[in-house]
Amino acid sequence: MNTFLSSTASISAIEKFIEELPDKALHLGIRVLLAIVFFFIGTQLIKLVLKIMNKSMERAKVETGAIQFMSSFVKAALYILLILVLASSFGVDAASIIAILGSAGLAFGLALQGSLSNLAGGVLIMVLKPFKVGDYIVDGTGKEGVVTEIQIFFTKLLTVDNKTIILPNGALANNCITNVTAQATRRLDLPVSISYGSDIKLAKDILMDVIKKDEAVLKDKEMLIYVNELGESAVNVFVRFWVKTDDYWTARFRVIENCKLALDEAGVQIPFPQLDVHFDQPKE
Repeated sequence: MNTFLSSTASISAIEKFIEELPDKALHLGIRVLLAIVFFFIGTQLIKLVLKIMNKSMERAKVETGAIQFMSSFVKAALYILLILVLASSFGVDAASIIAILGSAGLAFGLALQGSLSNLAGGVLIMVLKPFKVGDYIVDGTGKEGVVTEIQIFFTKLLTVDNKTIILPNGALANNCITNVTAQATRRLDLPVSISYGSDIKLAKDILMDVIKKDEAVLKDKEMLIYVNELGESAVNVFVRFWVKTDDYWTARFRVIENCKLALDEAGVQIPFPQLDVHFDQPKE
């Protein structure tokens, strides 16, 4: 008798579930559709907030790197908040999610040590400002280029031959960095070799005349021509002058060429390595 009643109750429960299934499926479908709509609206609102924030920081003349960093950080935080709100709409307790994430934080922290290190490195870069977007830097491993982006976890460089280098912020924050363009001016030291038979004083006067005539050379800073070394086959002279950082490479190439042309015109010889080979006559 009890078995019969139990079977009857089970059948009734199944029939009730089948009867209610279309309504539940419809209700679930509506909730999913609403979640998709709210997610789309949320993403648009996030984009609007980021746009307003970026415009405000630009009007406040905040550095481009700081704007990029804050934008990526706020974007990640807002998307996490949006996901929590949508999860709570499905009956998931947001406090429970936060508690689960907190308890799993240690495991994630151990698994993502590199990412957390990069995040901390990005914060240090923003605070200490060893470089900014637009600077030309060289890191401790020899990677170099113009800084184009400073994100939460990485920094992008653009090389002179148009390659993109992505460097983790943790490595940048913990290694030596050379900021090539941090200063408005740079010094150029160009080596020039002349033969021992040439007039050193004449050569120095010619080289000084070359740099004085160049429009990129800063005339209010040191201009010096000096003998640096008496080499094995040449007298090594250095040409020292200062230029604006933006003019560095164009000035360097032009002055080197003009020094060669001026020395050739004056008959001052620029030696090149020579090797004398002696052959012994074979004995008969």
